[in-house]
Formats: sequence, C-alpha cells, structure tokens
Amino acid sequence: MTASCVTGATGFVGGHVAQALVKRGDSVRVTYRDRERLGRLGALEAEEVRADVLDRGSMRRALRGSDVVFHTAGYVGSRPRELVWDMNALSPRVVVEAAAAEDVGRVVLTSSVAAIGRAPHGEAATEETVFRGGEFGLAYAEAKHEGEAEALAAGARLGVEVVVVNPSYVLGVPVDRTQPGETSTRVVGNFLLGRLPAVVDGATNVVDVEDVAVGHLLAEQRGKPGQRYILGAYNLTWVELIDRLAVESGIHRPLAVLPREVGVLAAWQNSLRLPAPIAPEAFALMAQNWRVSSQKAKRELRYKTRPLDRTIRATVEWYRELMEAGAFGRRISTLTVASAGMRVADRLGVMGGLRAAEGWVGRRLVTGT
Repeated sequence: MTASCVTGATGFVGGHVAQALVKRGDSVRVTYRDRERLGRLGALEAEEVRADVLDRGSMRRALRGSDVVFHTAGYVGSRPRELVWDMNALSPRVVVEAAAAEDVGRVVLTSSVAAIGRAPHGEAATEETVFRGGEFGLAYAEAKHEGEAEALAAGARLGVEVVVVNPSYVLGVPVDRTQPGETSTRVVGNFLLGRLPAVVDGATNVVDVEDVAVGHLLAEQRGKPGQRYILGAYNLTWVELIDRLAVESGIHRPLAVLPREVGVLAAWQNSLRLPAPIAPEAFALMAQNWRVSSQKAKRELRYKTRPLDRTIRATVEWYRELMEAGAFGRRISTLTVASAGMRVADRLGVMGGLRAAEGWVGRRLVTGT
C-alpha cells in the first residue's frame, strides 16, 4: 500500500486528488491549517495532520513515513502579493526539502498553465513554450513559474524526483457539493446569479476537476522526474464558454464582450495602484491566450478527458443546488449593479444595436443571450 500525503487537500483540486488516492487504496494523509475546512472532505477516510507548507519543521512531521507527496496547496489570486508569492513560489521548495529530509522519493507539484505562459494569438502553448515574465504584472503566473523552478532545482540538488502538473481552467463539482465554488468555478456561478456583466475576448482551456485529479495520479506513476505535464482539455474563448453556459442552463443574460486590449489598460491601472471594483489582474488574465495542448500528458501519462458538455452540465447542476439551498443570499455589489445595468440596456434595445454592429467590427460584442 502506498503512503501518500496531500497538501492543500481542503481545496478544490486537492480534495479530488485525496479522494482519488483513497479510491486507489492508498494510505492517505492530508495536511490542513484550518480545521473547519476539513469538512470539505466529507467522510473521506484520511489521516489529518495540521501543518504549514511554509514551515519546514511542520512539513517534515507531516511527510514522515510517506512514499509520495502531492503538493496541491497554493493561492489563486492577485492580492495580497506577498501571500501569492509565499504560497506559490516559496512553498514548493520547502515541501521538496522536507521530503528529502524524510526520505520521500517523489513529489508531484500542482502548478498551473499560467506558469507555462501565453501562446501567440490563435496558437496553443506546450510544455516547451517560453515563459515571458514581467508582462502585465501577472503576479500569480510569475509566482507559479518561480515555484516550479525552485521545486525542480531543489529536487535535483537533494535527489527527490519532482514531477510538475499544469492544470488549465478547472470546472466541475467539489468533493463536498454543499460548499460554494472555488475561484475557477465562480464564472459559472456569477453568470447564473446575474453577477457577471462582461467577459474579455480572450481564450482559455477548460478541464474537469476529476480528470485533473486522475492526471495527478498518472504523473506520480508514469511522469518523468524533472518534467512538466499540461492537464487540460478543451480550448475555447470566454465568449464560447458563456454561450455554452447559456444553452446548458437555459438562462440568457446579456454580457458585454470587452476587447483584449483591456488587459493592457488593466495592467496600467494595477501598476498605478488605482482603485478598482475588480482586481485588474483578473482582466489581464482573461485577456490573454491560454490555449494549451495536453498531447504530452496523453502520450506519456495516458491522460484522458471527458466531454466538455458533461463538465459544464455537472457544474451548472451543482450551482443550481446551491442556489435553491440559499447558499448565496442577496447581496449588492458593483458586479451585481453592472449586470443589472446590462439587462436594462438590453430591454432598451442597446444590446440589439451592438449585435447588429458585430459583423461590421468583426468580433462578438455581446454574449450570454
């Protein structure tokens, strides 16, 4: 029986990794900082150990006796920047060093396609895409990229096999489906709740959380030390994703489609530290081309993915359960007001004018209807 330790198991991806390991028959240990979050794992049979991924001593205690560690812990966001950097850039090295001290032979590091970098417009990034740091002030991407480098260097120095996995934009249902969504699923929830006024005309890659979890196990079994593997599925634009959400949910709400150039303006706003209702980095991230290829993972790991419609349907159904249970309540925010304004504009015929102009400008101006 393999003894596996999962950091970040109370998170979206980490919870599914822990669940997949239990189903595989492993002896599973999960680390946590906040005991209340352990409820997100439901009735999962796993040993619980309190540990801080930034503290080498507590990580050594957590990893003691393990054969492999899955370091899924991280911080998805842009603020505060110190936390973004500590969790995503520094913790991977701490975990690898703790693994070496406790004779844990292999570490599977959860990174992100953001760490790989953007591909030229219309193309798909691969594991060999050159990362261009310093652009648009994308702290999350730069921290994840640095975390990979630190973990791989520590592994080579200390004799620990480090395999990196790079999930794309993750949708699906958490282990405990009574919990509200994590960051990556909120685009679905915000659309269904009428809290999404606009998207940017960029591109992404969507993958199911359960496929990502299985990809982690495949990387542990078949991944080559020192290599990274993209765990993605379907390339599409944000406009295409909202169109699919509207069809699957039967909910039609007009959203403005902002041009990709808004990402540059958001970066300027961020650098000048101007106040904003939405983190400028969110616009900058959405404006990029995050199309990726998972051919390496499919070839070397035998990685597979389910149909996109199945993932979207499951995510929508889960959010509807939460909405019916009153999980979100009624709250007024800048996004809610802006979304309501878009619906008023639609009733006044403004959106019809924008739709008519789409052929003239050569791109979508409205989605969600």
